[in-house]
Amino acid sequence: MASFSSIWLFVLQTEQLIQLAFAFGCLIVAVVALIKCIPKNAQRFDIAFKRTKGFWLGMTGGAVVLALLGALGSTPFGLIFPVAAACMAMVYLTDVNPAVSE
Repeated sequence: MASFSSIWLFVLQTEQLIQLAFAFGCLIVAVVALIKCIPKNAQRFDIAFKRTKGFWLGMTGGAVVLALLGALGSTPFGLIFPVAAACMAMVYLTDVNPAVSE
């Protein structure tokens, strides 16, 4: 029979793997948002009243950096950075990208 400490170690390792998978998922979403933002025409952002292209490049680029920090585990804040990155990227993907697409 397994001891309590070995079961607890298994649970902690499983939790870390789930958090890592979630952080990498957030990183993928942020990278997709950045890749979709780069080729857009800057005038389309003004026409659609969605701030500027530079603003959204900064937001999606910042989302990639935050998600990367969370995926590398170099932050003591746990999953806050990847969640914030996913939120920033999803705002672009769901609201801004359809408005500026032709």
